[in-house]
Amino acid sequence: METRAPFVVVGAFVIAAIAAVFGFVYWLHNTGGLGPRADYHIQFEGSVPGLLVGAAVLFNGIRVGEVTELGLAPDTPRGVKVTVSVASTTPVRADTKVGLEFQGLTGVPVIALEGGTMVANAGKVPTLVAEPGAGQGMTRAARDALRRVDSVLAENSEPLKDTIANFKVFSEGLARNTAKLDGIVGGLERMTGVTAPPPKITYDLHALQSQGPAAKIIHGRLAIPAPTAVTMLETQRFLFSPPQEFPDFAQAMWADDLPKLVQARLIDSFENYDIMHAPLRMAEPGQSDFQLLIDVRYFRVAAAAKPVAEIGLSARIVDKDGNVAAARLFEENETFDQVRPPEAAAAFNAAFGRIAKDMIAWTVQALP
Repeated sequence: METRAPFVVVGAFVIAAIAAVFGFVYWLHNTGGLGPRADYHIQFEGSVPGLLVGAAVLFNGIRVGEVTELGLAPDTPRGVKVTVSVASTTPVRADTKVGLEFQGLTGVPVIALEGGTMVANAGKVPTLVAEPGAGQGMTRAARDALRRVDSVLAENSEPLKDTIANFKVFSEGLARNTAKLDGIVGGLERMTGVTAPPPKITYDLHALQSQGPAAKIIHGRLAIPAPTAVTMLETQRFLFSPPQEFPDFAQAMWADDLPKLVQARLIDSFENYDIMHAPLRMAEPGQSDFQLLIDVRYFRVAAAAKPVAEIGLSARIVDKDGNVAAARLFEENETFDQVRPPEAAAAFNAAFGRIAKDMIAWTVQALP
């Protein structure tokens, strides 16, 4: 027994030391540090859901103490009395605002103190009164708001029903008198001289139609990415050289930006030539064997004594390694009589059709 006693004493001492360290850390964490403390009583009018002894007390967002006591107010059934212990240097005043905040994802409640200018009476522990609804959580606030909305709707159900019925009658009246309203609006436009702008007239390019069975099929996977062009050509307007404005073209426009329109109609033309080996609109690296790269050089009306629709496209066939297998410049023009949108669109279609036919024949021959 005598040989075992020192071990028992040493073990007990180590356990006591460990317990003392843990107790000191716990006390230091929950009291917010060393130093003189001051106690204050807080009166809550209503519930304080989730508030526990040891909960943090914040002053202007900084932790200054903790809750030391919770209890019900015997004289006020809805009241809750809370005692907090904070650092004595905390500038708590008689008019300091008190609230309950919910922090973190779990909504841990803490007491929040803020502001105050009045000087508290010396030697007396003041009772701070929390703001009305200070302990109200977001869920309860939402329920109360919905309850109030529901009560308002219930009290005004008949006026709301009459208002909806009046709207229905008004909308039905508008529907029955649409023609008259159009006439009134038209009369106002004529009287004031203000008219709605005329609608835009859209023109499109025509893809080359099938010429019968393909003489030579398209070998390999071919892609035709979006053509490149200078910024001036990325437009739906008809372009003129030299640049000038024609009133007849103010409301005329192409169906899409010129590079996208050229790409779409070239792909349609290749599909009409060999639908079984139609080119891709775009391809990821390694997805296609060849790419037909198009650059739109010009797509304009040469406004001379006899207007001319001019198209210039440069084309390169590039393999998957980036090597240029073939390159060519395609240029076509078509003369027309009057500088008007329908005649200009027809001339562009004729010129584009010849370019598409030549480009298909050249691509099929250039592909291995």
